[in-house]
Amino acid sequence: MGNNEKGAIFRSLHRAGQPLALFNVWDAGSARAVADAGAPALATGSWSVAAANGFGDGEQMPRALMMDVLERIVRATDLPVTVDLESGYGERPEEVAETIALSIRAGAIGCNLEDSFPSTGELRDVDEAAARLAAARQAADRAGADYFINARTDVFFTAAADTHDERLLDATLVRARAYATAGADGLFVPGLRSPALIRALTAASPLPVNVMRVAETPTIAELAEYGVARVSHGPYPYLQAMKTLAALVKQGG
Repeated sequence: MGNNEKGAIFRSLHRAGQPLALFNVWDAGSARAVADAGAPALATGSWSVAAANGFGDGEQMPRALMMDVLERIVRATDLPVTVDLESGYGERPEEVAETIALSIRAGAIGCNLEDSFPSTGELRDVDEAAARLAAARQAADRAGADYFINARTDVFFTAAADTHDERLLDATLVRARAYATAGADGLFVPGLRSPALIRALTAASPLPVNVMRVAETPTIAELAEYGVARVSHGPYPYLQAMKTLAALVKQGG
């Protein structure tokens, strides 16, 4: 199956009310395990990939090594693979475009791109973030790739949960509209947990909405009811796998 065919399949899996559940992988072995369990697609998680290779998150892992891991994951299964590219590995939009091109060569059919600075976690200006997404879109178009750009906004992720309100929702929607205009295909809003705010976002967003599932998040069935199109699990599959390994060691096997 060609990459553009995989890309079209991946795109079709984003349906509001029938969310695509992605259990983020970190190497070829975890990719095979998730694929063998019946997943329709694969997504890497930057935190997990970095941790599995001895690095902290925040683009501390060299881009070349990250692309090598991506290529190994792509080769491990026939499923579509989307890659977490953090903030795009570059200060300038041109460098983000180069990162996108490298990921396409490695076999990815989509990516996540964050609108925060990897070094501090602070939000970029909306126009700057949109310019980086536009560069990503242009790079994918130049490659002739059916490439799903999932624009991650950290508006809720960087705010304490007890401050989540309609003001943050409005700020998120400003970014959603700008990112859609820049060529993004999806909107990833980690940190968003309130059912009322999730419902309001899915109703108003110009892009299909992706949330990250943690212990405090509604169930996937509830998220489907709220109109979510994609659910990610971030570092939690890796953390659970390591917890299981540690438990086996403590039990003596």
